[in-house]
Amino acid sequence: MDRRQPLPRLWLMTDERQGDGLWESLEQLPRGSGVVFRHYSLALEERRAWFEKVRGVGRRHGLLVLLAGPPSLARAWKAAGSHGRCVRRSPALVLSAPVHSLREIRTAERSRADLLFLSPVFPTRSHPGARSLGRAQFTLLARQTRLPVIALGGVNAERARTLRGSYGWAAIDALSA
Repeated sequence: MDRRQPLPRLWLMTDERQGDGLWESLEQLPRGSGVVFRHYSLALEERRAWFEKVRGVGRRHGLLVLLAGPPSLARAWKAAGSHGRCVRRSPALVLSAPVHSLREIRTAERSRADLLFLSPVFPTRSHPGARSLGRAQFTLLARQTRLPVIALGGVNAERARTLRGSYGWAAIDALSA
């Protein structure tokens, strides 16, 4: 990625629940949006095949596509970057980290992540019963770092507008066809 380009403010997190609706969701994303390809439950070969299709759509529509997994796998699969907890500085890759607490934010900063996904802000179907941060705790945590913070977990466009300290937002359901 050209480091002079701003990081996306809108992100689609992929999930097996999207099924073939994923393709319509990708087509509807505005140019310059980001995609974190997850699909963890698939066998490696099937996951790679899905990723290649997503990456192809991403190229055609100007989307930044990150692979959830280690940077070495992201490089091998020609992803624009890597999303995960084990971030290490890797030239030419965008590195994002999922965070849920100040301790995890500091760990991601030491690992030199480029972008943080702070969650869950609100209750979410992806993690039923998980304790959510709420607006106040999200704002408090987001303001503890200079890194761009993406709000994730039960977020949609309307809720995203009410969050302070957010660089942008990400979703599965709110951006799924």
